[in-house]
Amino acid sequence: MIDAKSLLDRFLGSSQGAAPSPWGTNPGQAQPQGTVQPGGQPPAQGMGGLADMARQALQRAGGGSMGGGSGMGGFAGGAAAGGILGLLLGGKGMRRGGGLISHGGAAVLGALAHRAWQNWQAGQAAATAPVATPQDAAAVDPRFLPGANPAAGGEAFELALIRAMIGAARADGHIDAEERARIFAQVDKTGMDAEAKAFVFDALDSPIGVSEVAAAAQTQEQASELYLVSRLAVDPDHPAERAYLQALAHRLKLPDGLVAHLDRQIDAAPAS
Repeated sequence: MIDAKSLLDRFLGSSQGAAPSPWGTNPGQAQPQGTVQPGGQPPAQGMGGLADMARQALQRAGGGSMGGGSGMGGFAGGAAAGGILGLLLGGKGMRRGGGLISHGGAAVLGALAHRAWQNWQAGQAAATAPVATPQDAAAVDPRFLPGANPAAGGEAFELALIRAMIGAARADGHIDAEERARIFAQVDKTGMDAEAKAFVFDALDSPIGVSEVAAAAQTQEQASELYLVSRLAVDPDHPAERAYLQALAHRLKLPDGLVAHLDRQIDAAPAS
């Protein structure tokens, strides 16, 4: 069976960009009492998993205040996201917000979607709404974690997110046969097992349209995350890619206001 969470992290680059926490990655898992973190800092009581991962990401990215929109820079503005999505994008580069997600992977993706949803529910103006912080990653609503529920077809939702990224990355038609061969060669070197590689190769060779991507969503939380990962893989200033995003949001039945808040979570982060 494919380790869907691990494969999603490979796509986002977090398995390369973030050191694993010695206390695991479960949002409710507390750190052992008296444990000292790498670097000699004692753990915050009752925090572990996502909080530890976010704190490490903040330290790697240079620290700084996390309050308000401008405070996102330290958390989101670290090294450019790598992973398989980076290969798919080629010279285009990761969209804004990619550095943040590459540090925390699927968990931080959920935090971004949760923060966007909270801002939208509160009736805030998207242009000035708060952006996600490490504290949001530590307190993300479990409904927004990609592994919370399967996709509509019953498969792991993380696999649907991967298909969404691939479909969006191909929206401008830049991935030709030569480019696919290069990506295949790189994926073959990642150490993934045969089943995971087969999934990736099949997805790269299969047509993936907005209807297939949208059909995977059972909930508004899942729809938000499908939109977010797609947004990472496109340039909204490119007409074909902008049209793809608009069509996807429509098929996902996302309210315009929520879409604006999801875009805000990506656009507010400095380029990686």
